[in-house]
Amino acid sequence: MAERDNRGGRGRRQDREETPEFADRLVAINRVSKTVKGGKRFGFAALVVVGDQRGRVGFGKGKAKEVPEAIRKATEQAKRNLFRVALKEGRTLHHDTVGHHGAGRVVMRTAPEGTGIIAGGPVRAVFEMLGIKDVVAKSTGTQNPYNMIRAALDGLRSESSPRQVAARRGKKVADILPKRDEVPQESSQVAEEA
Repeated sequence: MAERDNRGGRGRRQDREETPEFADRLVAINRVSKTVKGGKRFGFAALVVVGDQRGRVGFGKGKAKEVPEAIRKATEQAKRNLFRVALKEGRTLHHDTVGHHGAGRVVMRTAPEGTGIIAGGPVRAVFEMLGIKDVVAKSTGTQNPYNMIRAALDGLRSESSPRQVAARRGKKVADILPKRDEVPQESSQVAEEA
């Protein structure tokens, strides 16, 4: 019985302190009004992106009569919807990818070190919360922040590391990655022939 008291509760959930700290970014807030007999009633809808800046990201939306409550609801939903993305060297994507949602389309490309985040508005928030430092992205088709974020997350979900591809194909990582020694030899042969 003493053990149960020390843990605090019945032990179904892990302690909240063990979970990593999350950063959150308010992407959009929308004020909506409902006209009633006495005038207008205002409500607020918030769109929040949450991430641990080490490869996990999620987004959520919340609606309430007050702005702080809407943001709190959106943040809680975003924390429930987190997923992991495989990052190359912890700074960029492993390969180029395209995400779609509705009319939205987001093209994401890997970038060399020092490039920074080249992306607009809501998509930039996703990369910052994810912890990506070098990426080039272009969103087309829609200006709606909800659909832009969903399209970006769709593309990120399809991102896979060489280790994941090797496991899926039943091969070793070395068999999948191109050999570094072969590329210079081919280019030197072409130079000799010319």
